[in-house]
Amino acid sequence: MKATQELVTEHDAVLLALRILEKVEAAVAANREEAPEHLGQLVEFFRVFVDHCHHGKEEEALFPELERRGIPRDGGPIGVMLMEHGLGRERVAGMAAGLDELRKGVPGAVAAIRAHAAAYRDILRSHIHKENSVLFPMADRVVPADAADALAAKFEDIERDRIGAGRHEAFHAMLSALKGYYGTA
Repeated sequence: MKATQELVTEHDAVLLALRILEKVEAAVAANREEAPEHLGQLVEFFRVFVDHCHHGKEEEALFPELERRGIPRDGGPIGVMLMEHGLGRERVAGMAAGLDELRKGVPGAVAAIRAHAAAYRDILRSHIHKENSVLFPMADRVVPADAADALAAKFEDIERDRIGAGRHEAFHAMLSALKGYYGTA
């Protein structure tokens, strides 16, 4: 299914961003001058690319399609994924608040950033594993090809409407630049 493969490809970018986040939070703790700017770029990536675009595709297109095909929301995998999306949003908000405090010189800001970043990494890595290994193969089994094509078209609409033309590529360029800067594999 083209639609689930697109989500898996996006997961690869998210996993790269999480590896970079680990390096950036260490740079924040070391008081490196460029670290707050880099953290801000990652927070924007997590809010816009991950939450608005990627999670938007899941929440507004894939999950409703799966429900139509008999996969339950309550007590099922969709409900778990939605709960984890919410937990991730809370952690990103915590990183953003910590960054604001860091820029104001508030004591404890670095510790807050690191705690939220570590929790976010843990949530998303587990979440991605569940989607890639359980939910997406399930979707590939229950969604017929014509509906999968319609999902892929909805994904394009969501991406265009949520983040705008060229923004997806700009996020990938930003990740590439940070990967090069921090030497993250």
